[in-house]
Amino acid sequence: MQIKDLIPWARKDEAGDAKGSDQNPIAALQREMNQVFENFMNRFGKGLGQLDWPWGNSEAKSDVVQTDGAVEVSIELPGMDMKDIEVTVTDDMLTVKGEKKIERQEEKKGYYLSERSYGAIYRTIPLPPGVDGEKAEATFKNGVLTIRLPQTPEAQARVKHIEVKGA
Repeated sequence: MQIKDLIPWARKDEAGDAKGSDQNPIAALQREMNQVFENFMNRFGKGLGQLDWPWGNSEAKSDVVQTDGAVEVSIELPGMDMKDIEVTVTDDMLTVKGEKKIERQEEKKGYYLSERSYGAIYRTIPLPPGVDGEKAEATFKNGVLTIRLPQTPEAQARVKHIEVKGA
């Protein structure tokens, strides 16, 4: 046996390299271990770092849009209730925290079912200068949290629109 027989990507084809290795217990173990990992990876269809957890890498999908007089932030929080969400704002930072806990138990003749689902989100979004946190409003509908942060009149007055001309 050569070292390349132990490295999966160095093998040219399973049938050709397996010749005579059935009698080698290390080669057989290596083949079985490779098959276990390949089956595991194929089951998910992605790399281990990219599994589809409820919110990706603890990040909820969000949009930040600046309208005429406000900054609007929309964050997707599927499966959460209003009571599970906490929103705070400082002069330059918006923070959204949430935690989802679902437990379900069912017992019927012949079987017992117990399921638990947990997920947490912690997201901070930097805000532009001039946002009036005292007048911020938040609404939650159909799993989407929308926060409207009006800009102060001073901040709106400082905005200068620049005309774009062709060269």
